[in-house]
Amino acid sequence: MKKLFAEFFGTFWLVFGGCGSAIFASQIAPADNGQLGILLLGVSLAFGLTVLTMAYAVGHISGGHFNPAVSFGLLAGGRFSAKDLVPYILAQCIGAIAAAAALLIINGGAGDGSAGAFATNFYESAVYFGKSYSMMQAFLTEFLLTMFFLIIILGATDKFANGKFAGIAIGLGLTLIHLISIPITNTSVNPARSLSQAIFVGGQAISQLWLFWVAPILGAVVGGLIYKFLLQKEEN
Repeated sequence: MKKLFAEFFGTFWLVFGGCGSAIFASQIAPADNGQLGILLLGVSLAFGLTVLTMAYAVGHISGGHFNPAVSFGLLAGGRFSAKDLVPYILAQCIGAIAAAAALLIINGGAGDGSAGAFATNFYESAVYFGKSYSMMQAFLTEFLLTMFFLIIILGATDKFANGKFAGIAIGLGLTLIHLISIPITNTSVNPARSLSQAIFVGGQAISQLWLFWVAPILGAVVGGLIYKFLLQKEEN
C-alpha cells in the first residue's frame, strides 16, 4: 500500500504542478501578448520539477513511476513486476484525477472546452503559433519522446550509473520533452495526465484521448526493449 500511496501522491503532484502551471500561467500571460516563449519555458520547467522533486521524495518507496507508460516501459525493460502493473496504473490515474479535480475547484471551471483548454492534449488544432499538427505527426511525437524518456529513466537508474543524480536527469529529460512538444500536442507522454484533464473538459479532449494512451505506452515499451537488449551493460 505504501508503494501505491507513493504513486498516488507523486502523480497528484505532477498533474497539480505541471498542469496547474499551464492553467494559471496562461491567465497571467495570455497567448496573444507575445509571451508564448516564456510560458513554454515555465510550464516545461514545472513538469520537470514535479518529477524531480517527487523522485527524491518517494522514488525510493515505489520506484517513482507516476505514469502508466513508464510502468509499461519498466516492465518491458525487466525492471518491474507484471503483478504490480494494474495497481500502479490505478493509483496513478486516481492521483491524476484527484489533482485535476483540485485544479478545477481552484480555477472555477475547466475553461471553454476548446483545444488545449484546462491543459488538455490535442492534435489537428492550431493552438500555438497558428500551426496545427496531424494525428500522425502527434502520434510520432508522443511515441518517440516517450521512448527516449524510458531510455533516460532506465539508464539513469541502472545499477552501473550514479543513482544519486537519477532524479535530476529524469526531471531535466521531462523538461526537454515539454520544450519540444508543447506546441505540437501540449505534451502528454503520460496517459494518466491526459486522462485527468480530458474527463473534466470532454468533447474533443475525450475523442482524442486514445492517442495519448496508445502512443506513449507503445513508445515506452519500445524504449524499455531497446535499453534491455541493445544498451544494458552485462555483468562481467
